[in-house]
Amino acid sequence: MREILNWTRGYFKNAGIVQPRLEAETLLAHTLGFDRLHLYLNPDKPLTAEERTRFRKIIKQRRAGIPLQYLIGEVSFFGLRFRVSKEVLIPRPETEQLLEQALRLAPRNREIACLDLGTGSGVIAICLARFLPRATVTAADLSTEALGLARENAELNGVLDRITFLESDWFEHISNAFDLIVSNPPYIEEKELEKVPAEVRQYEPRIALDGGRGGIERIETLTGGLRGHMHPGGVLLLEIGNGQGGRVVELLNRAGLVEARAEMDLAGHERFVIARCP
Repeated sequence: MREILNWTRGYFKNAGIVQPRLEAETLLAHTLGFDRLHLYLNPDKPLTAEERTRFRKIIKQRRAGIPLQYLIGEVSFFGLRFRVSKEVLIPRPETEQLLEQALRLAPRNREIACLDLGTGSGVIAICLARFLPRATVTAADLSTEALGLARENAELNGVLDRITFLESDWFEHISNAFDLIVSNPPYIEEKELEKVPAEVRQYEPRIALDGGRGGIERIETLTGGLRGHMHPGGVLLLEIGNGQGGRVVELLNRAGLVEARAEMDLAGHERFVIARCP
């Protein structure tokens, strides 16, 4: 295993993979059905011919650009384990920061209704259900495949009975009002999509990336239905692209929300917008 890992690290490094050793270990552990610690405890263990064949296939797929998370079929998010597939966007650290904001702003002294718009793999909805014990959660998405995966993840994390799943194009099939709405909508400008890394552009679902005109076309559609689906005093949190804060704040003001403001992520980029229903 030691020799195979050393060779794979070089193979990945030559391909420009940013964390070649970590990815080599992750993929070998996945191939063998062990955790990474097993690799360190048994560095001299030989691989069978069948194991070498399976590992060779998966590292070729990774070098070709298929994201690591899709190859192993899962990702860690906010300390929980989630299944992912090519039908959903891979959760990013920025979305963990969005969730931190949501948990900080959510009322804890009463029951609240929460909505995750465009739930994808369900990470936001599931974390809200796990960490807000007095919350009822609705997860909405246009994709039936994404909703199926989100249900699997809810069951995996023990909150399936706490979440209602709805197939809906934004608010199309939603009738309730909410105290907290959280969304990571598509926000990459259409003409900028060709500039994102190839493994994102080629393998992650375009519908979850393409924000349309100016990167805020999808957000503009979303904001049009907000006021009718928020309780007075309710809070909205959106993830946005860098440089979009002013335009999104203007959209929210036009939608009748108040106290709208953009906030930075840990890298110092505009990443979130927060607003309240009067």
